[in-house]
Amino acid sequence: MDFIGLILWPIKWVIELILVSFHSMWTFFGLDPDSGITWVLSIVGLVIVVRAALIPIFVRQIKSQRRMLEVAPQLKKIQDKYKGKKDQFSREAMSRETMELYKRTGTNPLSSCLPLLLQMPIFFGLFSVLNDASVKDQAGVGALSQDLADSFANAVFLGAPLNSTFINAMNAGGPWQVMVVAAIMIVLMTASQFITQLQIVSKNMSPETKASPMFRQQRILLYLLPLVFAVSGVAFPLGVMFYWLVSNFWTMGQQFVVIRNMPTPGSEAARAREARLAKKGKLVVEEKQDSAVAVEEPKKTQRQQPMGKSRAKKQGGK
Repeated sequence: MDFIGLILWPIKWVIELILVSFHSMWTFFGLDPDSGITWVLSIVGLVIVVRAALIPIFVRQIKSQRRMLEVAPQLKKIQDKYKGKKDQFSREAMSRETMELYKRTGTNPLSSCLPLLLQMPIFFGLFSVLNDASVKDQAGVGALSQDLADSFANAVFLGAPLNSTFINAMNAGGPWQVMVVAAIMIVLMTASQFITQLQIVSKNMSPETKASPMFRQQRILLYLLPLVFAVSGVAFPLGVMFYWLVSNFWTMGQQFVVIRNMPTPGSEAARAREARLAKKGKLVVEEKQDSAVAVEEPKKTQRQQPMGKSRAKKQGGK
């Protein structure tokens, strides 16, 4: 076993246990154990469990990315300050001011990448388990026995074998069900990825961020990532694509919830949230409870009657 295989072994063992557990559950409820719908539902269950377990990492990644977006305008000012200056003194000063900015704001450009790096072994493990079972008809490292791998590899969903790919079906002239199912999934994968990125670019960025170089990078990803799904989707077996599609839908929904409830300050989504909270009378309580000081409204007392000069002298002499 190579080094990568050694790292992925425990991850694949857990993934297989979850996949087989869902397969046993659906079989217990009366579904055919060798049916494509049974395995597709098992993949859906697997995605839900894995993505739910990754929610804390996702939230951490969102917070790190948000902090980087918030300091992007200040970072641009530093870059503009030393624009065109290529001498060593200017480069060192620019680097020093940039590091001071990161330290002062508590940000780190690598912190937003760390959660993604932690997720990569899990995604590689998922792909390896589904690909080995559906394409190689190979038993797993744990609960996925050879019989279950055979069942997965021979499962058919809507007339399309789960181990088939769009490009192989097109080269072989069929079955046409594979090309139809794969084409629909590729369209849905591309659309869901585009909507996910569009939510970030159009609703969850402040005007200052939209004027920074980071916004241009996000705009590129808006069109680049869906293109990656469209091009690579034709070469993946349907079993793997079902995982990818459900995971995309989860990401799209998760991103919607985060943008709605934890928007970037100053963004369109933040203004919309403030309007909703103001309409409910909760804006001050929920938005400013961390930084604002609650001021208690003075109690209304009975209005004092004005006193004349003679009356005031009498009270003063008592």
